[in-house]
Amino acid sequence: MEPADEPDDRTASTERAVRPGSLLVSATAMTDPSFRRTVVYVIEHNDGGSLGVVLNRASETAVHTVLPQWAPLCARPQALFIGGPVKLDSALCLATVRTGARIDGVPGLRRVDGRVVMVDLDCDPEQVGPHLEGVRVFAGYSGWTMGQLDGELQRDDWIVLSALPSDVIGPPRADLWAQVLRRQPLPLALLASHPLDVERN
Repeated sequence: MEPADEPDDRTASTERAVRPGSLLVSATAMTDPSFRRTVVYVIEHNDGGSLGVVLNRASETAVHTVLPQWAPLCARPQALFIGGPVKLDSALCLATVRTGARIDGVPGLRRVDGRVVMVDLDCDPEQVGPHLEGVRVFAGYSGWTMGQLDGELQRDDWIVLSALPSDVIGPPRADLWAQVLRRQPLPLALLASHPLDVERN
């Protein structure tokens, strides 16, 4: 049975348990250049490990140069995004389903959480396009082996929050890291004003 569409809750609750559809927002002390000031959307989280994609790292490569058939469905900017440091030569696609659209039986779409789906890039874009608000294509992904992410959470490397469907295909030039924090209750919202280059100044 198709789950009801979830409302875009502007003050999505803070949650500690990671699940598909969670956001991992890098803590202000994160220094790893692959994940500094990033927002990771969790696609899978189970006993075998975790997999997600960085939502806020656009590359200089336009989607039409590598997957021209998908470019018309891509949300702006129509660029490949760097999903993470693992398998940068592979592509993964997420999309937000149109409000009220039914995707049961639509080949090539697999629900992750709410209105967010994974898209099989081998399927026909013309067949899935009418069901989607927009897609985003990622080169590479972020992965954690069993227990690895739990260790990073215990070190407070990440803040675990709820995603909104719009986070996946957010507008260009938006500072998604600050946006996600700003919509949280105080005192967490105060982190949104943390300067990017505080360590260099």
